[in-house]
Amino acid sequence: MKYRTLGSTNTKVSIMCLGTMTWGEQNTEEEGFAQMDFAFNQGVNFFDTAELYSVPPRKETWGSTERIIGKWLKQKKCREKIILATKVVGRSGMKWFRNKETRLNKEQIHEAVNGSLKRLNTDYIDLYQLHWPDRKANFFGKLNYNHEEESDFIDLRTQLEALDELVKDGKIKFIGLSNETAWGTMKFISLSEKFNLPKVVSVQNPYSLLNRSYEVGMAEISIREKCGLLAYSPLAFGMLTGKYDNGVKPDGARLTLFGNMFTRYTKDKGLKYSLKFNNLARESGITPTQMALGFVNSRPFVTSNIIGATNLDQLLENIKTSDLQLSEEVLEKIEKIHDECPFPCP
Repeated sequence: MKYRTLGSTNTKVSIMCLGTMTWGEQNTEEEGFAQMDFAFNQGVNFFDTAELYSVPPRKETWGSTERIIGKWLKQKKCREKIILATKVVGRSGMKWFRNKETRLNKEQIHEAVNGSLKRLNTDYIDLYQLHWPDRKANFFGKLNYNHEEESDFIDLRTQLEALDELVKDGKIKFIGLSNETAWGTMKFISLSEKFNLPKVVSVQNPYSLLNRSYEVGMAEISIREKCGLLAYSPLAFGMLTGKYDNGVKPDGARLTLFGNMFTRYTKDKGLKYSLKFNNLARESGITPTQMALGFVNSRPFVTSNIIGATNLDQLLENIKTSDLQLSEEVLEKIEKIHDECPFPCP
């Protein structure tokens, strides 16, 4: 297993990060335990979760993934060996979290952290992330930016000050962003420098062969400001595994179960270019999964690659790509396909 430094900290995280959002929905507690056991034994020391999980978000299941992780940590007694990341929801309309609209204000950030600590059976969180912005912005694949002046979004300095209090209390070590824009990332960094507040050490945004929009602006920020990408959806909801090629719908798969909710990668261009990339992998003598994850791992602005799986066979294949180095020939062929359509699934 390879390890990379988390931002400007001295903390080393495995290049493969265990994603957990299926636990409590597609996966049982027992299966979650098995995945953590397996990943940990393979050298994965980085687990990512969120108060929102499992996915899709529901009133009945939110927090279930954190509880599963918490039970495992209590049983295994290995907390100090795990770099644990979780997230607080942004403005959402999902009032079941706090019995009111979720906002990234001081009160709710503190309440969310305390809830996560309890569910996770831990005294501290290594990396605490803002799951998405409180303000209106283009994230979750939204394009065609139309600016709207807002009088009610929570000031970014206020958010940082709330996180600073939690760092000083010892409840969190580091802070990160998720689904954030270039403006938001640089604004957080600027405010942290100006007011001596915690610095952002990572950004968790989508990145894959089907969605390389992070390279426009954000990749430079990650390298120059030492806040590397934690890449989520590196397999584009499974489209880059090949299992959905030619209209196949495997039993129990996420897009089979929840395809109407997750359409980012299943529109015409997504179908066309996932098949092209998957066929290139097969022609090159590797699996589509290996090529897709190997590509993400090869990017210099990536700190860790968040892999999710619903069974141990998938998890093994995902983790094994940590040692895979794609040939220059394969990388050149990837770029040729990319040049045909740079943003099939923004």
